[in-house]
Amino acid sequence: MDFRPYVPALRDYARLLLGADSPSGYTRHVIDLAEGLAHSMNYETRRSRKGNLTILVPGRDSSRTVGVCAHVDTLGLMVRSITAKGELLFRKIGGPVLPSLDGEYCTIYTRDGRSYSGTVLSLSPAAHVFDDASTRARDVENMYVRLDEKVFTAEDVRALGIEVGDYICYDAKTKFTRSGFLKSRFIDDKGSAAVLLTLLRWAAEQKKRPAYNVEITLTVYEEQGHGGATFSPELSELLAVDMGCVGADLNCDEYHVSICAADSAGPFDYDMVTRLSKLAKENDIPAVLDVYPHYSSDAAVAWKAGLDVPAALIGPGVQASHGMERTHQDALLGTLALVERYLDFQ
Repeated sequence: MDFRPYVPALRDYARLLLGADSPSGYTRHVIDLAEGLAHSMNYETRRSRKGNLTILVPGRDSSRTVGVCAHVDTLGLMVRSITAKGELLFRKIGGPVLPSLDGEYCTIYTRDGRSYSGTVLSLSPAAHVFDDASTRARDVENMYVRLDEKVFTAEDVRALGIEVGDYICYDAKTKFTRSGFLKSRFIDDKGSAAVLLTLLRWAAEQKKRPAYNVEITLTVYEEQGHGGATFSPELSELLAVDMGCVGADLNCDEYHVSICAADSAGPFDYDMVTRLSKLAKENDIPAVLDVYPHYSSDAAVAWKAGLDVPAALIGPGVQASHGMERTHQDALLGTLALVERYLDFQ
């Protein structure tokens, strides 16, 4: 199946999702956005009490329901304290590579609906002042957020409505290059969420239906390790569409789909992994098999929560994960093609 005519839609969905700040626990806006897109394509949806969005896709045979998931929560920061000088100290949401955030612009959201811009900096930010400006550790004990407001004390900051527990969302910096690269923060996993929305649009416009009923769930706590804990027990199997890792002794690169045979939680379902690999070969989809030692996903969480179904994991190769990430549209289109063949649209 040639999905290249849907590259503009894929890029539009990626820009929309990546443009909506959504660190774990602050995801309502991106879920509203995704739900509106699904409704515009005439798909029914439901939400879990925790906030996951499930898009319902009727199949040609309703005797089974297949689950597919991606996550739209991202990494981020949260205000942990306000110094006497009006600096914001923070803790991490998820696992961002903090040295990559030094100098990044960000937005602070208050609980009464206000927002303020700022910059993530080292506590030794100036080479003309600090001897350790280049060598000081870039971690939560040695970094802060500089507010773009005239503040001189903690009381000045609190007068703006900013308080401990407020979210700090650093810029995604999304860009598509002429050579087909997507470079952005949070391609893990909004890149795959955009792939699934593009598949839904293609299916709606081409009037295609999957072999069985499908529940596509966009989860909102994956980066905290419990996003996939509440999938429907009625699922017959589950495919997690996340990111493929690039580096070390891995096969995947930014142009391939990675089929994960095992991650830190152990091996995925043997038959599903074998079937996905066979589908990729039969349909000339650029895919490789990999084992990820430092990785977990919603599929592993679903298993640990007691979901008694076979599960597997695929995703486009993403370089520099949890930092300034990059992938290529070849990997995104390959992921789209593999999901389509797995679900057997006709």
